[in-house]
Amino acid sequence: MRIGMSLNYSGGFAETVEEVADLEKAGLDIVFVPEAYSFDAVSQLGFLAAKTSRLELASGIFQIYTRTPSLTAMTAAGLDFVSDGRFVMGLGASGPQVIEGFHGVKYDAPLARTREVVDICRQVWRREKVEHQGKYYQVPLPAEKGTGLGKPLKIINHPVRSSIPIVIASLGPKNVELTAEIAEGWEPIFYHPEKAASVWGEPLAKGKAKRDPSLGDLQVFASPALAIGDDVDHMLDWVRPTLALYIGGMGARGKNFYNDLAVRYGYEKEAATIQDLYLSGKKNEAAAAVPDEMVRAVSLIGPESYVAERVAAFAESGVTTLTVAPLAADRAGRVELIEKLRTICS
Repeated sequence: MRIGMSLNYSGGFAETVEEVADLEKAGLDIVFVPEAYSFDAVSQLGFLAAKTSRLELASGIFQIYTRTPSLTAMTAAGLDFVSDGRFVMGLGASGPQVIEGFHGVKYDAPLARTREVVDICRQVWRREKVEHQGKYYQVPLPAEKGTGLGKPLKIINHPVRSSIPIVIASLGPKNVELTAEIAEGWEPIFYHPEKAASVWGEPLAKGKAKRDPSLGDLQVFASPALAIGDDVDHMLDWVRPTLALYIGGMGARGKNFYNDLAVRYGYEKEAATIQDLYLSGKKNEAAAAVPDEMVRAVSLIGPESYVAERVAAFAESGVTTLTVAPLAADRAGRVELIEKLRTICS
């Protein structure tokens, strides 16, 4: 089992990078740099590449709408170059609130666009002359849509690797099926190991049936909160606000992917209550309404023996990397948690 971590994108990045160097020594295998509507992830990933030596560096995520597919491929190839082949491209659709609300770009056809973006990226990395005539992307641009002067080109530089690993963040059945078909890795959110098979088993199987064997086995990245100790149960309450935010407040009523996931996990009534409370401005009450069973299932919080049992459950369900959120007050505490988890996973 590999260990990963997602960085905080809200500030203090220089200090965080210093901490990442310590985490790398403690056994961290991969770090994800989110983008959302903060600083871009690319500059921060480049900075990390200069400050680390072994750690894999992943975008978490590049969303598919605001960079052209070719620019996405160029960016990934550049990050792979400056990191000496340590880059992993996390890719996803984000959501309409960010895409339309911050970028002013229409949010449409996430599945079809993802497939086309991945196809174009892989052409670029193989140094092929890029030719793609899809529904959403046409490269070169047809003459009737432009000047008619475009011609197929291949990237000038030689990428470090002709195939950069792609990890897709996906939740819905069709999205997960596509991920299992075309990506090296899958990044679900709020992963519940005991219910993963019933929720995602069928789409994963359908996607894997169409999967190119050269992609290897699908890598699964789960993202539980982490706290190890005999007196850490109170930290379950640290997780509730995040679950409430996503289940209740991410998106509109009837258009919330995370609420849909909670329903598929079997928490239909609870998901409706959380959303009602959150959208009414009652955020504390919404957090309190998150079922205790769900908080425990998607987290690694408890004594070392309990966490070891949960790690085994995640592994048995197919998880290959635990991208944890260490619940600690300071840098030393986070490093200690990664060291403990490394011992458990070894």
